[in-house]
Amino acid sequence: MYRKSLSRVAATGIVALAAMLLLPAWSAADDDWADAHATFYGDETGAETMQGACGYGDLFEQGYGLETAALSVALFNDGWSCGGCYEVRCTGSPYCAPGGAPVTITATNLCPANYSKPNENWCNPPLRHFDLSKPMFLRLVTDFRAGIVPVQYRRAPCAGKRGGVRFQMTGNYPWWVAVLVFNVAGAGEVRTVAVKGSADGAWMDMARNWGQVWNADHRHVGQGLSFRVVAGDGRALVLDDVVPPGWAFGQSFEAAGQF
Repeated sequence: MYRKSLSRVAATGIVALAAMLLLPAWSAADDDWADAHATFYGDETGAETMQGACGYGDLFEQGYGLETAALSVALFNDGWSCGGCYEVRCTGSPYCAPGGAPVTITATNLCPANYSKPNENWCNPPLRHFDLSKPMFLRLVTDFRAGIVPVQYRRAPCAGKRGGVRFQMTGNYPWWVAVLVFNVAGAGEVRTVAVKGSADGAWMDMARNWGQVWNADHRHVGQGLSFRVVAGDGRALVLDDVVPPGWAFGQSFEAAGQF
């Protein structure tokens, strides 16, 4: 599955503000079902669903497990949909499981477009499509050999998170420093992030690099870090003293607060 390469983006307040103004707010009232299609990728273990275009790593360790999907280009929204949750139900196929109960999944990857194949490429825009993990697909259908099935979907709150919002320090010092934001309840996706160092004491808006990876600054190395996070539904959290001054790249830290 496609994994987007890292690119360095300058972290400026103008970029963060522009992103916030362009993104539509999501709320629990957005509960109308919409039509799409779905299939699966990988096997029952979910090994092929790990990592991907949202920046996540081991989805089991990060709390997402197998309840995940790669979204088509139209739904992925250039990565702004990462972390969002959806209910998906099978409709209109003889392969739909009895009862038609939906599954709830988190967007953790991209199903990329293939413009060299003009027909029956379900991930090309403007089509809406879910590449589910195989265990999630098997909850919707009676036989995985069903292939592509029609589904309906709607946004759902990301419930059942354990603990607070989590932050993984990543990057390649001194060239760039970044933070992966994950384990976000409520809306699930993140609209803006700001960081405050313990030494400088000033809030700095972070620019989204890709997926849910947000750029910090090399000056934050060696400082304790606090974060201000705005979720896709507009709710905001200030999370103080999340990362201690002695942090190292690759480490993850859990905030005391959660949406």
